[in-house]
Amino acid sequence: MKTIHLSPFIEIVSSPPMTQEQVNQTRKLLDTPKDIVIIPHKNPDGDAMGSTLALYHYLKKKGHHPCVIAPNNYPKFLQWLPGNDSVVAYDAAAKVAKEKIEQAQLIFTLDFNDLSRTGDLQQHLEQATVPFIMIDHHQQPSAYATVTYSDATMSSTSEMVYHFMEALGDQAMVDATIGTCLYTGIMTDTGGSFRFPSTTATTHHVVSELIKAGVNNAGIHEQVYDNNRYSKLQLLGRALSNLKVVEKYKTSYITLSQKELDQHKFQKGDTEGFVNYGLSLEGVIFAVIFIENRSENIIKISFRSKGDFSVNEFARAHFNGGGHTNAAGGRSDLSLQKTTEHFLTLLSQYPELSL
Repeated sequence: MKTIHLSPFIEIVSSPPMTQEQVNQTRKLLDTPKDIVIIPHKNPDGDAMGSTLALYHYLKKKGHHPCVIAPNNYPKFLQWLPGNDSVVAYDAAAKVAKEKIEQAQLIFTLDFNDLSRTGDLQQHLEQATVPFIMIDHHQQPSAYATVTYSDATMSSTSEMVYHFMEALGDQAMVDATIGTCLYTGIMTDTGGSFRFPSTTATTHHVVSELIKAGVNNAGIHEQVYDNNRYSKLQLLGRALSNLKVVEKYKTSYITLSQKELDQHKFQKGDTEGFVNYGLSLEGVIFAVIFIENRSENIIKISFRSKGDFSVNEFARAHFNGGGHTNAAGGRSDLSLQKTTEHFLTLLSQYPELSL
């Protein structure tokens, strides 16, 4: 770890930066204007779109020709981000996206570390023969990129994109547009209120630099969190009515069926953050939400935890998922009822959950 002394009273502990070899490789790949594709994961969240759009604006300023290709559409509360109108959604424009990938001279993948996270885009990315650059903060990255900038201790991929630009000597290029995208990603991926343990002094230093660059932090919070539809809040009420607590194992869980989603006019992104209500309960260290998705014939699962209980390991071991120590996702091919029943049988295997 490296300590940066700002004054006799303030110090910031920073995560390891990109290696000099990675910096040199990246500079070589970016030494002439290129057609560049930037890919977030399927069902992109605030960090995925914030980081990719920030990189998009940065590469444009560097004289490149970037294009963000999202595997599918994303929530309305992110569609105000600068550059949103330039994003190509593969599920709506597959031919255009495929052509962009075939024409690309360089591909960035952000906020995921295995091509399987891109859904139907995976086949096209695996066929690409150009160099890849990965920027990601999830554990256990796959080895597909020419440059792999991976740091699981970071708060967000958006924070990593800031450090990426910093390592290339381009920190001064971070303006209000780039900063708005980065702030959105950092804010949303730290639990919406910088609550996760991965939020460090360095994270707050980066945020302060973004605000200095002209970012309207209050306005971003309002765009993301204060534009709720009535039906979304009614769905939250249903989710809280379905909340169950397993006191013996310091665990809470929520279920939402497809019927309940339909009754409350569910839109993509509506259930974002619902799982955190279960984690806010006194005495609970493990919270889960199970959401039925009949169009994909799966149960989508979000896991959250406090302290050292690794939901990343839990999700990888039992629910075809993964993520971070305190925040992860997964899926089940069983019914909603059978999935929750299976989940409950697993809790006794983890002594750290027992009272």
